[in-house]
Amino acid sequence: MNQRILLPTDFSKNALNAIRYALDMYANQHCEFYLLNVFQVDGYSLVNMMVPEPGNSTYDAAKKVSEDQFQKLLDILELHNTNTKHTYHTISSYNSLIDAIKDTIAKKDIDLVIMGTKGSTGAKGVILGTNTVATMEAVTDCPLLSVPEDFRFSPPLEIVFPTDFKTSYKRRELNHLLNISKMYETPIRILHILEEHKLSKTQELNKKLLETILAATKYSFHTLTDTKVHKGIGFFTESRDSDMIAFLNKKHSFFGIMFSKPLVKEIGYHAKIPILVLNDYSK
Repeated sequence: MNQRILLPTDFSKNALNAIRYALDMYANQHCEFYLLNVFQVDGYSLVNMMVPEPGNSTYDAAKKVSEDQFQKLLDILELHNTNTKHTYHTISSYNSLIDAIKDTIAKKDIDLVIMGTKGSTGAKGVILGTNTVATMEAVTDCPLLSVPEDFRFSPPLEIVFPTDFKTSYKRRELNHLLNISKMYETPIRILHILEEHKLSKTQELNKKLLETILAATKYSFHTLTDTKVHKGIGFFTESRDSDMIAFLNKKHSFFGIMFSKPLVKEIGYHAKIPILVLNDYSK
């Protein structure tokens, strides 16, 4: 079955980099790539719920600009990527970024969203970048992988999975982490930043459950003490040259603590490696 991957783009250099990362990462997989661009219309505002209709001259002109840019993007992709396993679809949408992503996930049964973390500064209409972390928090229907500016794909050497062991795990929630690990035989490093002297009984049970889910992969457990969460993650990944960080986004859990301010700035905006956000499907 084909992977269905959503690639939001504002046609910036960074968005193109994230798209190329996605194509390289799934080079050996059959994929349907949905390229999404949200456009604006002069004289209308989403904040005021002013919605132009197709047939409106300014709407049609703005949509044509988006579609023309898509044609240029497809020409670039086809020039550098002739992978017969990949198929492209384009979507031009007058909408907010988050609502457009959610709508596309629902209508196209998307498996994964991949997007860049920084748009081209100062460019009119650019909406990626500063909104990426907000999108990580808001999009809970499927996993999201954020790719830092200028980060080039290479088979990941290890994936860091920080967790506090306070919530249970489900295999379907970790599927994309398991799939990436399987694709490249990448080991998963489970990182726990110790808050108490030892794990509680619940934490121990959750740890054993995680071991069961990861049984078919390469993995190892690591513990840090006497450090703040974001600093510990940063120290661990930088000291080991890790290639990716994966979080499980469970409500009121570790991810929520991680991405609450000011940690969102430390991790989300300043990430030097891709972040894979996995979601809790029991919500």
